[in-house]
Amino acid sequence: MKIVVAEKISASALAQLQEPGWNVVSADQLQGKLAEHLETADALIVRSAVQADAALLEHAKKLRVIGRAGVGVDNIDLEAATRKGIAVMNTPGANAVAVAEQTLGMMLAMARHLCRADALMHVGKWEKKSLQGTELRGKTLGIIGLGRIGMEVARRAQAFGMALLAHDPFVSVAVAKEREIRLAALDELYGAADYITLHVGLTPQTNGMINAASIARMKKGVRLVNCARGELVNETDLAAALKQGQVAAAAIDVFSQEPPKNSPLLVLENVVLTPHVGGSTVEAQEAVGVQIAQQVKEYLKHGVIQNAVNVPSVSAEEYAEMQPYIVLAERMGGFLAQISEDRIEEISIRYSGHIAGWKTELIRNGAIKGILNQALEEKANLVNAATIADSRGLRVVESHKAKASTGGTGSVLSIFLKSSAEEHLVKGAVLHGTAPRLLHVDGIDVEAPLERDLIYLRNRDVPGVIGRVGTILGEESINIANFSLGRRSSGTDSDEPREAIAVVHVDGVVPEDILAKLRKIPAVQQAKSVRLF
Repeated sequence: MKIVVAEKISASALAQLQEPGWNVVSADQLQGKLAEHLETADALIVRSAVQADAALLEHAKKLRVIGRAGVGVDNIDLEAATRKGIAVMNTPGANAVAVAEQTLGMMLAMARHLCRADALMHVGKWEKKSLQGTELRGKTLGIIGLGRIGMEVARRAQAFGMALLAHDPFVSVAVAKEREIRLAALDELYGAADYITLHVGLTPQTNGMINAASIARMKKGVRLVNCARGELVNETDLAAALKQGQVAAAAIDVFSQEPPKNSPLLVLENVVLTPHVGGSTVEAQEAVGVQIAQQVKEYLKHGVIQNAVNVPSVSAEEYAEMQPYIVLAERMGGFLAQISEDRIEEISIRYSGHIAGWKTELIRNGAIKGILNQALEEKANLVNAATIADSRGLRVVESHKAKASTGGTGSVLSIFLKSSAEEHLVKGAVLHGTAPRLLHVDGIDVEAPLERDLIYLRNRDVPGVIGRVGTILGEESINIANFSLGRRSSGTDSDEPREAIAVVHVDGVVPEDILAKLRKIPAVQQAKSVRLF
């Protein structure tokens, strides 16, 4: 067995790969001949510098696995690897403890004014009175996002005697209760938390989630920590709240622009600032190397795949046929998650037509991926989506109904999503071989392209709604690419207007202020922006 380690990892990580008869080629031994060594390699381990692109992988005649010592896999061509049957693995969560400890450290720094105390002492000032702090004990910590890092933060905060409140629509009540965490809606968390810490990924829904409006709903004197993504916070709005005293202090490790140049947070004394070092510990860097070495060894020895980010379990031919339906499932899931509200409890997926006879795990995982990735910091993929759903206590049900397909359009995918407050059912199909189409929403037939940016409207079917929607979007210079309509079948003799749905495909993201204008149309009951990837 030959393993090429193309970038430096720790000696203990290299030691994990030492097995009788195995040849481990370290970065120091490559001497610029990576492509040549790949000709006979079974495994490749990289960090972030080596570009494992299609051209490089053409030299990989027998490569079975690529291990990335880290989270991101932007330097690896996943499609090329998948086509060649190469499993790609990364190491999510290896730095979870490091980020959690940084979070608690920043909370302590705010509570006890540690940074200002240190600065005063270094200039010879002894100012005990102005440095009187507060304790974490008895305070309420609001955790937004209960992934690996959020859970590690919760565990440590409990040791300080803090009460835990969390918002995560993808964690079940049972899982949270087992860890003595109370789940809450965002508004409840904002109003009750003394400290708020962010541990969610960046999505259209979370981008700028900490802004003037959300800060106004927070408890006066709240303290905020962000060790997740800089884009989650509107820095201008946060700076204003810090000056006004609505936010007592903030601790920021990540910024929308890095390094920050013109951030208003840089000049404020009640802000603790660090240069994106949450995961930068000796132990975390050691951990990612050791973890990827162990994962690669397990795969080579036993075929055990851990933290895979591509699709190693099907042939290239099977994947090519299945791929349009995976895209369909992912976009339907993303659509459902964005039109739904409150905590998700169950996902049901039904396959009819010729896809019902396939191995549908990848399509299932595509649907789960589309749903979960609207909020998760730890991104789901086609291999780990079901595992993540299970770890969060979400029930996933599948059913298959085979029937004769006609014209290549006889296969229909249905996804039912149940939350604690509502239920939604959507159906979709692949048209013309590659085009994902929405066919049905909650009992109403409406055919619409599942493309990039959509507006989802529910309204009473009365005259003038379509024209008013078009006028508002036109006035705001938002181009309509497609306007799909449907209304509920009439089952009674009632003169009451029927319920209708519109899915509007537009060129670009629709801001919240424009959605607010759409909601003011008297017949409109719901207006949401949906972004699909």
